[in-house]
Amino acid sequence: MRARLAGVTKSHGAQVVLDDASLEVGPRARIGLVGPNGVGKSTVLRLLAGEEAPDRGVVALDPPTLTVAHLPQEAEALPGETLYERLARRTGVAAAERELQASAAALSPVDDARVRSARASSDRYDLALSRFMAIGGADFEARATSVCAVLGLGAALDRQFSGLSGGEAARASLAAVLLAQADLLLLDEPTNDLDAEGLARLTGFVVAYRGAIVLVSHDRAFLDTTVHRIAEIDPRAHRIVEWSGGWSDYARRRDEARRAAYARFADVQERRRELTTLLSTRRTEARGQGAGLGEKTGGADRRGTNALRTKVRQAERLLERNPLPEKPFEPWELRLELRSTGRLPSTVARLSAALVERGTFRLGPLDLELHPGERLAVTGLNGTGKTTLLRALLGEIELSAGTRTLGRGVVAGVIGQERVAYIAAETLLDAFARRTGLIPVDARTLLAKFGLGADHVGRPCETLSPGERTRAHLAELQAAGVNFLVLDEPTNHLDLEAVEQLEQALAGWDGALVVVSHDRRFLEAVAPTRELALG
Repeated sequence: MRARLAGVTKSHGAQVVLDDASLEVGPRARIGLVGPNGVGKSTVLRLLAGEEAPDRGVVALDPPTLTVAHLPQEAEALPGETLYERLARRTGVAAAERELQASAAALSPVDDARVRSARASSDRYDLALSRFMAIGGADFEARATSVCAVLGLGAALDRQFSGLSGGEAARASLAAVLLAQADLLLLDEPTNDLDAEGLARLTGFVVAYRGAIVLVSHDRAFLDTTVHRIAEIDPRAHRIVEWSGGWSDYARRRDEARRAAYARFADVQERRRELTTLLSTRRTEARGQGAGLGEKTGGADRRGTNALRTKVRQAERLLERNPLPEKPFEPWELRLELRSTGRLPSTVARLSAALVERGTFRLGPLDLELHPGERLAVTGLNGTGKTTLLRALLGEIELSAGTRTLGRGVVAGVIGQERVAYIAAETLLDAFARRTGLIPVDARTLLAKFGLGADHVGRPCETLSPGERTRAHLAELQAAGVNFLVLDEPTNHLDLEAVEQLEQALAGWDGALVVVSHDRRFLEAVAPTRELALG
């Protein structure tokens, strides 16, 4: 089997996403697709899945009957959808079953006048049946029941998906991946919200999968373990550049290539400065000495002047033969500067005998006290109540028992797991200005520092990518002047370069911090002073 993009160009409105881009996916390929937020990673997956068509170029599957399963990072929630219906839709089984039923209904008794139509209907049915079987539709319900039971979701697949907790929803996303069967599997941020156990299951599945996989992930350890090749979308050329190995191999060679490009550029710059100085000197000499010779000889002796003109031409040719190359690409950097504002009290936040009850879920009673400069990591499996604890600490949900105290002068900055602040039809500029109190010109300036420029600020928030919405939240933190950070899976949806830059910004953070993250390398970089493990 092979899938390929050949010379593909794709634009969204006036924005060029891909320009003459090519990628080939062979049997059992493991490709990690990387690049800044908004550069077109999800577009590449949709093109390979046949969900979008290129403006130019070719997207080809060999053979054409090759089955493809695409699991996007944000699946649209459907009202009243059950867990089973959600899983069937995410894995492509529901669509395959609908096509099978439609093709079966099109079959009709054959007579001489309808032979050709009957043959077409029969071919359609055979193709639909083959696809339904290939993606595991025949035993899907049994497999779904088994996988959900193993993941702690229970065997009741008729539960309303909207009624699942955050931890259960994360496990349901993992279940959809584990249930997928296709020749080519396309995964967009499959590690989001997964705990250590879920990451281990996902890693084992990806390594053992018999088909090819192209995936997008911000988890560097996961990329190092699972992929054999990195496909980077160049944000300037809008093409795909491939590198062998995992994330660490790619990052090392990418940095080496950038350093070499900067060194070559600096060398040529210096050489051109030398040649420009030489040319200026030769021209000055030619003007001065040529005028002197003309006065002494009355214009009769031109040998010295011609010699100087020859030197000028030589210097000009040397400058022409050393053109200044294109300046090496400078990737966008997250210009996040986090400094706490205002003196923190001796106790930043406290929970005393705090108990939270939500339906059948119960957290606590527990005691927690946070002091200035502390970095608390809240860890635990999906569904143990990490997000609930953060919301209780912030006063966003009521305690069933116990007390909560936030110190005087404490200003909390929050990035929640859902990123719900920027999902409406309101433009990004209007929403950001309203939430921060900044005038439009200052709002534009700050958003630009976070890679949200003129192409973004006028767009409705609902059209932004999850990574772009996350960057808007980070910009909001800088505008707010906070001294207490509460971060719930802050690396979700961020591109890898932005994750590394967020780590650098947090390294200098001098306020209090509470963080929930399943990104192993991110937690190592944050260097928590304390850990609260929920069981």
